[in-house]
Amino acid sequence: MSDELFDSVDALLSAVRTGLPTPAERQRLRLAAGLTITQVAVALRVNSALVKGWEDGTAAPGPDVAPAYVRLLDGLATRFPAAPAAAPTPVASTPGQSAGAPQQVMLDQNPDGSLVMGQPQACVQCGQPSVYRSQGRPMHLGGFCRPAAQAAPVSAPPEPQQQAAPAPAVQAVPDTPPAPATPAPTAPAEAPAAAEPVRSASVSASVVTTVWRPGTSRTSARTATARPAAPAAPAAAKWWPMVALDVAGDGTWVPDIAGFPVPAGPKLGDWFSWLGTGLPLRIERAHPAGRGGDGTVCLTAGALKQLGLPATLPATEKALAALQAKLAKAAAAVGMEVSEQIGPTFRTFRRAGSAGGQKTSLGIVVAPWLGQGDARQQATNALALPLATAPDGTVDGATFARRFRAFTADLGVAPGATTASTGMLLLDAVRPRIEWVKDPATGEWSSHLREGALPSSDVAVPPVAGARHPLTRQLLAAGETVCEEEDYKWWARDLTPEEAARPWVVAVDVCASYLSVTDSLRLPAGELELVENPAWNGGKDAGFWWCDFTTTAVDELLPHPATFHGRLPAGPGWYATPTVAYMASTYGFDPVTITRAYISTHTVPLLKEWTGRIRAGYKRTYAELGLVDGQGPEKFLAAYAVHKDVGDDPARADALVLAAAYKNVYKGGIGKWSDSARHLDDEQWLEKVAAAWSYRSEIRFTIIAAARIAAHRRLRKTYLLTGRAPFAVNVDSYLYTATTPSPLELLPVKDDGTPIPGALRLGIAPGSHKHESSIPLPAVLEALGRREHPSKLVHHYATDGTYIGPDQADTGTVTDEQNERES
Repeated sequence: MSDELFDSVDALLSAVRTGLPTPAERQRLRLAAGLTITQVAVALRVNSALVKGWEDGTAAPGPDVAPAYVRLLDGLATRFPAAPAAAPTPVASTPGQSAGAPQQVMLDQNPDGSLVMGQPQACVQCGQPSVYRSQGRPMHLGGFCRPAAQAAPVSAPPEPQQQAAPAPAVQAVPDTPPAPATPAPTAPAEAPAAAEPVRSASVSASVVTTVWRPGTSRTSARTATARPAAPAAPAAAKWWPMVALDVAGDGTWVPDIAGFPVPAGPKLGDWFSWLGTGLPLRIERAHPAGRGGDGTVCLTAGALKQLGLPATLPATEKALAALQAKLAKAAAAVGMEVSEQIGPTFRTFRRAGSAGGQKTSLGIVVAPWLGQGDARQQATNALALPLATAPDGTVDGATFARRFRAFTADLGVAPGATTASTGMLLLDAVRPRIEWVKDPATGEWSSHLREGALPSSDVAVPPVAGARHPLTRQLLAAGETVCEEEDYKWWARDLTPEEAARPWVVAVDVCASYLSVTDSLRLPAGELELVENPAWNGGKDAGFWWCDFTTTAVDELLPHPATFHGRLPAGPGWYATPTVAYMASTYGFDPVTITRAYISTHTVPLLKEWTGRIRAGYKRTYAELGLVDGQGPEKFLAAYAVHKDVGDDPARADALVLAAAYKNVYKGGIGKWSDSARHLDDEQWLEKVAAAWSYRSEIRFTIIAAARIAAHRRLRKTYLLTGRAPFAVNVDSYLYTATTPSPLELLPVKDDGTPIPGALRLGIAPGSHKHESSIPLPAVLEALGRREHPSKLVHHYATDGTYIGPDQADTGTVTDEQNERES
């Protein structure tokens, strides 16, 4: 009984712990930020029901999650302070509430937890327009009601200026985030829209309808400023990462965000003046110690024409120089500058102290120019082009802006030049290496490496230096052994008589194989140190071990777990910790026989936050395509068969493009750890790549080893439960013989029909499998007779066994990230 009493007291203490706001305040802060209960639950890695309980007072966060929850609430309270105690405009009181009591705004929500939104109407409390509803009535988020005149917001504390990270638009971080601007004074009396929460890929493309119109002289427009200015947005106003600027048929400027301020006129000078007003464009930092980024303006073909800019990017140096001079002249008139190099993406900024206004910096993307220019410009925008390509194949600015915002909302970072570089940008955003500290005496900012950060230097050791490193070349030239932890490549065996009697071959593929292991995988973040006769501690230390697996018996019908070719190793070799741990725990390998090891001085789950961001975006996009966790096998197969049929639905089209992008971000991010950068010569590669913090081939080896071992573990458990084993494997594609052209007979299930954990199962979640193809057995036997690997036939046959031929196969696009993965 005493233990139960103690537990009860501990729960009570947790509920009243110092620093945790009241349940009502917790809900107000979440709603003020436009966050759903699900979003908070995902961030804190708890069940949504718990978050709901915290907000209605029926539950309290436990000691393991309370500090993180307090951190979230403190951050929201800073951005969304409670409304002052001034009495609001009287409104009808709700039942059980006195008319004079302060209103606790409970905004209407959709079944998924998102806020119900409609056309802007006058808030019943303050009279200003609101897109939100409370019991069907227009009302603002908590703390957002404002009188007709309100003092300007106080600027946020300065953020230390840091070097911008590569992205479609260079992202230099201003010292002070610019305050959201008021709509241009030439606009008719249209109240600013309330701040909106971050939306998914299906963000509405609603636009303002009355702004500047041709025929209104600039002189008369300035005269109109005599009327009272619109009220300033509150300090907690929404920052948008990108806005697309288009032009209606009558010449009206049309942004793709409702209520967004627009330029005062049609000229290039008006546009630069607008860019320098402090637009509510910015990418918020993903980590308190990280850096945010510039917002971006995307120009459409209509905007280009109105501004007098060419419809296509000039092809000659002379024409480009003339274009740069034209832009620079217009920018200089309002104290702005532009990048020295003009291309599909460039940057415009105003330095601190320059005439014309406050310091500001914005990226510019010219959608019609994407995919044009020289090789360097095209490489810089390799990821931007597919994001901007609409289903009909055209490059569309509104499509790009919509997907850009969804991408940034999902991952917390803007798309970089490629998916591989984006993977590294994301890691630096969610787990910053640099920490900025302000000296309280001098007010100066200084930076230093955070504890456990990856150093910027060449820390490679001989056995795991990567294919291009001189250390590897030296070892191979001397006949020494190097680490060969890779994905399975082209393994196949002879069919058993029972397998040969089945008429079909079914190919299944692992979904997000790397993403299924990186969340908690302990990686070698510290330098590798050589240790003689190392002590094995069960795999807690990341590193590489000199092991001899030649006498360790393994399953004959499965590929060897420790080699990429799936055959028995020829002798001792260097193996990553996941491989050694699996061989010891599953097949009885004795770690006492290990004579040497390179052990990391710091082992940490380096990619935990990185994985969480990508996995959340991956699941969200596939959910929009009808693929969710927990689907039964038949339902999943039916949904997967049609998930690419997007039709005219822009939300599904966006989700399909973003899902592919997120998959390539994690694939390319893994490959980037051992970047071969073939466009650089050896000396440049050593200086620019091998010495960078992002070159850590030992991390790539460890991840791939863990993914291969996880795959083997699933194959082995399925084999032990069903007696079915793949006869051919290539990377994460497995070929089984079957009696029907379906993988259903391969799935081990419990008595109630539910999948058995850890074995082969169908689904979209990382580590689950999808049906790739069904191939008639004679075609496979013919390929084997030609000494070809049968996985080459996967894209020649549909899932029902119909021959579609190599020309009709949906093989996707080979990207630089995939090439890096093979390096």
